Amino acid sequence: MDATVIQKYQDIALGYVAEFGVRILAAIAFWVIGRWLIHMAVGMVQKSLERQKVDPTVLRYVGSVTAVTLNILLVIGILGYFGVQTTTFAALIAAAGVAIGMAWSGLLANFAAGAFMIVLRPFKVGDFVSAAGVVGTIKEIGLFSTVVVTPDNVVTYLGNNKIFGDTIQNFSLNPFRRVDLKAQLAGSADHNAARALLKEKIALIPNVLPEPAVDVEILEFNLVGPVLAVRPYCHNDHYWQVYFDTNRVIKEALGEAGFPAPTPSQIVTVKQAS
Repeated sequence: MDATVIQKYQDIALGYVAEFGVRILAAIAFWVIGRWLIHMAVGMVQKSLERQKVDPTVLRYVGSVTAVTLNILLVIGILGYFGVQTTTFAALIAAAGVAIGMAWSGLLANFAAGAFMIVLRPFKVGDFVSAAGVVGTIKEIGLFSTVVVTPDNVVTYLGNNKIFGDTIQNFSLNPFRRVDLKAQLAGSADHNAARALLKEKIALIPNVLPEPAVDVEILEFNLVGPVLAVRPYCHNDHYWQVYFDTNRVIKEALGEAGFPAPTPSQIVTVKQAS
């Protein structure tokens, strides 16, 4: 073979090698710089969530999802630089996303609801709440479910979507809470004296707040007599102690003061035929 032809083929080969080598070096540079930018972006996202005091489990999960997504985009971009048709890859990823979304629609709904709860913060760990029909103390706010410990010490797992789609009552958010009780009086009892006595005695119960003051008012009437609404105020941590102590004081105070026992009574009129 003529030396000129050989030199021509060598020049062509060297040209292809040089061009491909430049692309390889550029791809490596893109990968290194892209990875560094991804690391920076994930760090910024996690720091932003840390300032909002987001649960550490959520921080790790969000960081992983962000890193995986950005890495996939980086790989697709590098393949596109080499001339590889990435439209097919994008279509496959989109189809996989749709399939996964349909299969995991319930889990994704719980995940989205959990994210909204973390951002909006209707409650936090340690709060006493009523959510999705369950009353208890929040033990953990997870990615897909929230753990609640009920007053009878039962651990209950609630789907975040069910919680977020239902009514949420947070009993720990305000500095105090009202205890609602009733006291039945006999029809012949002096209700004003009973009201004054209960206000005085209940105010002495430990952990009952002086402000707002104890409310004792006539709530309703029945066949026995007037029914008093007895409403002391306390911090949520002392609710059940105040609840039971108030019931005890109602019974003991009215009994020791000599108030008649509230018993049902009926007046029967008998008429004899002439």
